[in-house]
Amino acid sequence: MTTASSSAPARKKGFGLQEGGLLIVILVLGVCLAIFGGKVKRPVLERDAQGQLQPKFVESASGDRELVMEEVNKFLNADTLTQLAKDTSFIAIMAVGATLVIISGGIDLSVGSIYALASVLGAMVFSRYGPDGVAAASPIVGVLLGSGVCVGSATICGLLNGGMITALRVHPFIITLGTMAIYRGIAFVVTKGQSIGGFPTQFRELVRHEVGPGLMLVPLVVTAIVTLLGAIYLARLASGRRVYAVGGNELAARYSGIRVSRVKLGVYILAGLSVGIAALLSLGYYGGATSADGTGYELNVIAAAVIGGASLSGGKGTALGALLGALIIQMISTGIVILGIDQSYSQIIIGAVVIIAVLLDQVNNWAGKRRLAAAAANA
Repeated sequence: MTTASSSAPARKKGFGLQEGGLLIVILVLGVCLAIFGGKVKRPVLERDAQGQLQPKFVESASGDRELVMEEVNKFLNADTLTQLAKDTSFIAIMAVGATLVIISGGIDLSVGSIYALASVLGAMVFSRYGPDGVAAASPIVGVLLGSGVCVGSATICGLLNGGMITALRVHPFIITLGTMAIYRGIAFVVTKGQSIGGFPTQFRELVRHEVGPGLMLVPLVVTAIVTLLGAIYLARLASGRRVYAVGGNELAARYSGIRVSRVKLGVYILAGLSVGIAALLSLGYYGGATSADGTGYELNVIAAAVIGGASLSGGKGTALGALLGALIIQMISTGIVILGIDQSYSQIIIGAVVIIAVLLDQVNNWAGKRRLAAAAANA
């Protein structure tokens, strides 16, 4: 326990510095996109008698109805910012779980496949209790069952990942590489490659409830709750400190009495749970699921965690950093669209950003070791 307790002040200090640095990056990205993104004309919208947004028309001097247009910044407008917030929420929720795994010294390549499997299994239940479904039950029962299957199946996948890693003592990269293919394959088999839709209306209305034009409250609130719980777990609970201890020095953690296998199993379960929550929100937003859902999410989620300050060597990372890292990833993706860059380059750019983040982390670790060596020599 000495290892965990002695590193707590350093984590707190690093947390503040990391947060400040990420906020500066976000601010710089936002300013650049606002300046170089340019402007675009779009119709002015107004609400009709039923409360629906409709294009606004005015009567010209000649008596014709003319569509009212306005010029807005491509980045700094309500539509782009609300879409950015929504896209960030899905990745951020999964990134918090992935950060726990990375802090413990592990890695999870099956994030996208768990997302796909949980989505299609939950979608099958939702569809059964939807408007065109064959099951006779109240919509509330259907929503609860579908939510339980979606989140529960993802959590079980995380349990299987962690169980195999700890029981077989095989590197997480190998296990999750295998389960990435297995979970995706199961999703394809159960759906036969078809999309699944027809969900209960109440479920979709809940997730898509807007508090402003295009601003959906539920995904943002859930993201905030997951991030807050992740931060409390890592910073305030003894179990969170054990995660840092295992990732920082597994052998020392084992000798200090920490049950390393239990810690590793726990973080993979929590990672699966976070994927299930994100998958559930996506079902409510998109209203459908296919076995191809979540393709490429492995890169985005791990990138968000690494950019947010999680070290792939273990022992470092924060939940808020994962959230800010996810926002940076989505700002990059949004910027590619706004600047008119071919979206084929999106994965290349994100991959390059991950490599740069890892290199900076390695340089920081090297500098830290040099400082410790110098301090020890002077002592």
